[in-house]
Amino acid sequence: MSSKKSKGFLIGIAVAVLLPLSFFLYYNKSVSSALNIPKFYRPEKVDSQLVDGKMKYDTVFHTLKDIQLTNQLGQQVSLNKDLRGKILVINFFFSKCPTVCPAMTHNIQGVVKAFDKKSRDLVQFISISVDPNDSVPALRAYANRFTTQHDRWWFLTGNQQEIFDYAKNELGLKLDAETPDEFIHSQQVVLVDTFRNIRGYYDGLDGHALTKVADGVILLDLEKRKNHNK
Repeated sequence: MSSKKSKGFLIGIAVAVLLPLSFFLYYNKSVSSALNIPKFYRPEKVDSQLVDGKMKYDTVFHTLKDIQLTNQLGQQVSLNKDLRGKILVINFFFSKCPTVCPAMTHNIQGVVKAFDKKSRDLVQFISISVDPNDSVPALRAYANRFTTQHDRWWFLTGNQQEIFDYAKNELGLKLDAETPDEFIHSQQVVLVDTFRNIRGYYDGLDGHALTKVADGVILLDLEKRKNHNK
């Protein structure tokens, strides 16, 4: 190869490598500053403190209490302790539901597929049964219809009073029920960050709305990385 051709070849390689990299760096910087990070929900109080002679106010948002449940693998799990550092995507269902639940679970399945196995430490999908008759085998059979990744997507059962309280008092879902016996389920999907603050509510029957869940997960991860690097 002549010197001229060799030089042209090397320039071509450099352009092929550096141009996409430059675009990525510019795009990443501009997008990270332009995109809206999911907002916080359920404010509880406003704290105030005097800083440099000026009063500073900070809203404190509700933090989810822990709940212990049993997944489709028969494992006793804690949503806060066992999933520490993970973003959560939570919904409610029951395995014998003929219409709403399969449609909602199918939509969530699409979100699960948006994240490959490399992101298993990023987000956990949580589907909690409101039916006390949903045994572990029933949960496993239902889960098998939608996923083979039983470690990344848990279908859970447990004490019905605790589940009812978690949905109503922790997640703040509007339920047409006053007791666990009347509890059907909500079709809302809830996005929860690693600090267990609620960051989004989405209609589980709206496939377009659920695409925003995947966006929300990515943005919350960017938020976590940004805060970590401060």
